[in-house]
Amino acid sequence: MAHSKKQQDKSRNKLTREQKAARVKAAEERERRAEQQRERAARTKKIFTVVVCVILVLALGIPTMALTVLSL
Repeated sequence: MAHSKKQQDKSRNKLTREQKAARVKAAEERERRAEQQRERAARTKKIFTVVVCVILVLALGIPTMALTVLSL
């Protein structure tokens, strides 16, 4: 059942040292995972940008070279 706000505050104040340490450790773990997720997203974005640039260079360069060779 739902506890009142007052009861929840009392139960929070009665945390043992081990429970507090476990909460801190869980919070640090969540933060570490979030940081890894952000780094992974940034790395993926950079890779995607490089791939798109390579495709554009090839898409523009190959026809240009073909025209140059055929015009000789």
